[in-house]
Amino acid sequence: MNSLSEKIQDIISLLPVSPGVYQFFNREGTIIYVGKAKNLKKRVSSYFSKTHDSPKTSILVRRIFDIKYIVVETEGDALLLENNLIKQNQPRYNVLLKDGKTYPWLCITKEDFPKIFKTRTTCRGAEFFGPYSFVYSLEVLLEVIRQLYPIRSCKLPLTEEIVASCKYKVCLEYHIGNCKGVCCGLQSKEDYGKMIDEIRTIAKGHSHLISDYLLSEMRKLADEQRFEEAQILKEKYEALVKYQSKTVITTINDDNLDVFAYDKDENSAYINMLKITKGSVTQSFTIEYKKQIEEADQDVLALGIMELRNRFQSTSRKIIVPFHPDFELDGVEFIIPKMRNKKKLLDLSMKNVRQYKINKLNQAEKLNTRQRNYAMMNEIKELLHLPALPHSIECFDNSNIAGSDAVAASVMFKDLKPSKSDYRKFIIKTVEGQDDYASMMEIVRRRYSRLIVEKSPLPDLIVADGGKGQMEAIRKVIEDELNLKIPIVGLAKNEKHRTKELLLGFPPVVVGLKPNGSIFRFFASVQDEVHRFAITFHRDKRSKNQTKSELDQIKNIGEKTKNALLEHFKSIKRIKEADISEIEKVIGKSKTEILFEYFKNQA
Repeated sequence: MNSLSEKIQDIISLLPVSPGVYQFFNREGTIIYVGKAKNLKKRVSSYFSKTHDSPKTSILVRRIFDIKYIVVETEGDALLLENNLIKQNQPRYNVLLKDGKTYPWLCITKEDFPKIFKTRTTCRGAEFFGPYSFVYSLEVLLEVIRQLYPIRSCKLPLTEEIVASCKYKVCLEYHIGNCKGVCCGLQSKEDYGKMIDEIRTIAKGHSHLISDYLLSEMRKLADEQRFEEAQILKEKYEALVKYQSKTVITTINDDNLDVFAYDKDENSAYINMLKITKGSVTQSFTIEYKKQIEEADQDVLALGIMELRNRFQSTSRKIIVPFHPDFELDGVEFIIPKMRNKKKLLDLSMKNVRQYKINKLNQAEKLNTRQRNYAMMNEIKELLHLPALPHSIECFDNSNIAGSDAVAASVMFKDLKPSKSDYRKFIIKTVEGQDDYASMMEIVRRRYSRLIVEKSPLPDLIVADGGKGQMEAIRKVIEDELNLKIPIVGLAKNEKHRTKELLLGFPPVVVGLKPNGSIFRFFASVQDEVHRFAITFHRDKRSKNQTKSELDQIKNIGEKTKNALLEHFKSIKRIKEADISEIEKVIGKSKTEILFEYFKNQA
């Protein structure tokens, strides 16, 4: 037996059989793992008495140079101490608590006249309630606080001495009834403190205590025929009941419960807590633990229960769980429900934890998509010898039929994704007949002249939906007229009107791309999108012009009559084919006579 094994063996032989927390140290004296145990001797010995399936656990065991332990009275104490030591030391092989985002809290400052507001950071010198994983719940709470209590919103450093010195004057908030003028001594510290106490009670999830009190006082005032005062309390009571209906789910039993659900994937464990106060769900929160070695689900759930109960300062004596966490808390009953209300609560918690897990996976997928897009932008940059990553790519296309209703369009891709707010439509104004190159020059000139005047960002790459001629038309405007340095590429099509090749440079040369490659598919999608957008615009314009040429020329047929006809018959052709009686039902006899007289003269 080597010296390391002898040292470990000596430590294990002296371990007690009582509950406690053990710490594994490496040769450098760094804590690499913290664990809890009902029986320290049995639990620590298990690491060295069997072969571990997990490679990470085997590596952990090989790196243990020293072991220290702390004996505690109960299993609950062991769990609490383990949780504290893990957060304090963050050992390499322990599960790592991941707070992916900072959730907001309700803050009540510790002053003579406290302020109340929403915050995402916590610090000493204030009370915090939360965190609120659903920001809407906190917004509703703040709304009802403002409605019920005239709490000051100013940032004045108010103390009893400053108020007594009459240093400040009342502001607009006092005059519109949102504050009682506490800065000028118009509201006592005791009266202000009473409001804060009631707000604190609501924030803790005991809003029913305040609503019950308001209802009792309201009835008392009504019995005494003090109806105006009773009406004020009634409005507060109704506001509080409305808040309760928005933020809680009520159960049949008037219980105080904690409900925990558990889910996992290959790398993480997810734990949700529903806090039930007087039969109502007052809080829901989910945390993630990043697993470093293969830990038992029971151990991770136990750690999560302690973490979340500490966070929410829960003292509930009943805890609903999907399985037993393999530890005991003094005076606390663990319940694994099979049916009825408690099972519904567990199902609700499970729904929340699974939704959190789905959201994390979706976020990871979005991140992967962004990473793939950045990698492709790098490939495009290298392939086309661009001076910078092509974060913004703009593509132009013309659309006309034999020169009629000539239009054009541009589409923008940002980080390789369509940015539809940057799509633009153009009606060709200066070109007579069918001249695609002149049309392209016109719209490019209009587009970038405006961007220059507005000092708006220019694209990193311009794409012509066409070959050498379209590229040269764009180049003449960009370089010769506007003196801009923007790379230009062209997308040529085959006889089936599908993307065939990518052209670069002047004179243009074909860029070798694999037809099934991701870059080729991207540029093909850009070409398809600009063509779709331009064609749709052209069809809309042609359709409007056709409608205009038929109906808008008829004297005494106004916009209202025209719309009624088109809404009913859908097209000019159907109007011409319809019976007189059918048209009369839509626009009346006199208008029908005018319409048919016009069609008769046009025949």
